[in-house]
Amino acid sequence: MAAAPRSPAEVSGPLGSLALSQVRPHSATAALRAARWHADLVRLGVVLPLFVVHDLGLVLATGREQYALEPRCPEVVATAAAATAEWRALLDEARESETARRALELGMTDDGVTVVLASLLRDVAQTAAARAPVDAAVLPLDAALFERLLPQPLAELWRRGQRGFEAAALAALAEQRLLVLTLVDALDLDTLRLFGMLGQGTEGALAQVELLASLEMPECNDVVNFSLEILPSVLETRTQPGAGTTPGFGYDGLGLRGSIDSLVLTELAWDDHELARRMIENEALYYAREVNREDQRRVHYLLVDASASMRGDRATFARALALATGKKLLLTGDDVVFRFFDSRLYEPHAARAGELPTAHILSFRGERGRNPARVFTELASVLELARGRDPRQPVVHLFTHAALYIPRELVGSIVRLAQLAAVFIRPSGGVPQLDYLDLLTAHWIVDHGVLGRGSARADAARSILDATGKRPHAGDAAPASRRGATSELPPSSRRMGLLPDSSGAA
Repeated sequence: MAAAPRSPAEVSGPLGSLALSQVRPHSATAALRAARWHADLVRLGVVLPLFVVHDLGLVLATGREQYALEPRCPEVVATAAAATAEWRALLDEARESETARRALELGMTDDGVTVVLASLLRDVAQTAAARAPVDAAVLPLDAALFERLLPQPLAELWRRGQRGFEAAALAALAEQRLLVLTLVDALDLDTLRLFGMLGQGTEGALAQVELLASLEMPECNDVVNFSLEILPSVLETRTQPGAGTTPGFGYDGLGLRGSIDSLVLTELAWDDHELARRMIENEALYYAREVNREDQRRVHYLLVDASASMRGDRATFARALALATGKKLLLTGDDVVFRFFDSRLYEPHAARAGELPTAHILSFRGERGRNPARVFTELASVLELARGRDPRQPVVHLFTHAALYIPRELVGSIVRLAQLAAVFIRPSGGVPQLDYLDLLTAHWIVDHGVLGRGSARADAARSILDATGKRPHAGDAAPASRRGATSELPPSSRRMGLLPDSSGAA
């Protein structure tokens, strides 16, 4: 091996178990990923020999061209031929699963692979736990350990330690082979696909816990399916064009920056010294052309109601629409922050590096009742504090039920600090009596009956998404005729923008 071992116990334990491996990766990087999966599984309490994590993880998470299905150390494998033959048969069947065939399409992250392996192998780990080492050792994440990992060094490492744990793991895998293969076939690939499209936002132990909860909570599946249904309508979103300073097609308006050939001719009426001062201090007027607008950056706060009144179809619609809205806003170049609320306003989860906190949105549960006055008083304080230190323009998107009673004066204080738009889901029967609707930048009321009809529900979501993220021209206010929505109209027939454009067209 290229690198000298840190200590015999540190290396010979986990690394020596690779002598039983039936998968030979074509690069040291793939084996290094397996070492990270193994370390993360130990942290989650799923303790298994490295060769089990290494082989099954590579088969399910990488393409077939990245590895060869053959023993790493035939000498050691031959000493346990019967047990390793059953392990090889399990890998052969797992390799033919839908998960393995779509591995490159799913593009699972290391945290995602760790969670998948934990859900597949935790019963095996519990069975083999009696022979597990008291203090499970993990390898340092050093690619040099896996370079030129030849059979002879592996055999020497294998002989250095007690291998009862590896034998117990092989016996448990043989005993629970059918269970493992059934779990492989039952993996929720739609959820894994959604993570690949939107990202997971965070990394580490917390992300793994949320990912595991997302795969195991039945109610998450409805959100995932609806999200995949409406997401194609937003994936082609691009930044809206507007007025800028680079030469384009025609003049669009006036600006304070530009080239000398676009200077407004009346500026030449000033004397030389005054004209120079105006140009230096950016007071001179220029014609602006139709190119990508140099807009002020915005931050969107997506507030999702997690109270008991948002269970079932309402939660499905609100969370899927919030995910799709966040993705569309990211594609337009804005910043996105998600927050849940019930009787309190929970901590913010920002989108990072173009990835949404998808697992958190899918798995979050709120169990603290309802207190809108407290929640939105805290929101007003957050916005007031941010105004002095954050130059970004705040926009608040609210996803809630149509019985959210907030004091009108409190809504007024919020709209003085930020644009506020809301999607209300109306309960079955009755008309919402909210006295603050006229204060909102825009709102949309979705009838509860629409949620039970698949095509109507998708149309309602798409009609909202079509107008999300539009940037009004500087100085434009929301037209009065578009500040509200008529509750008698079905959602699919109301083109009500969350951020209306300056035209005022419905």
